[in-house]
Amino acid sequence: MSHTQKDQDKLLARVRRIRGQADALERALLAKDECAVVLQQIAAIRGAVNGLMAEVLEGHLREHLGAEADDPQRRQADLDPVIAVLRSYLK
Repeated sequence: MSHTQKDQDKLLARVRRIRGQADALERALLAKDECAVVLQQIAAIRGAVNGLMAEVLEGHLREHLGAEADDPQRRQADLDPVIAVLRSYLK
């Protein structure tokens, strides 16, 4: 079973919090709130997305690339997509 399936409830809770934060950002923009309020909301969303990314990435690394992972060829095949995602994410 995939780590995202095992941790599905916890991950979905994080996604729902992010959705709530995005909704709050939209409300702040529609209400023409002060820049500081908008920036704080953006920072909160960014932090929440980073936390979600870290949690999923850690689970993936532990499951697919950890000491008990498959043979070296399989590990390399699992590593390449992770590197591509990280490069894209960190741009």
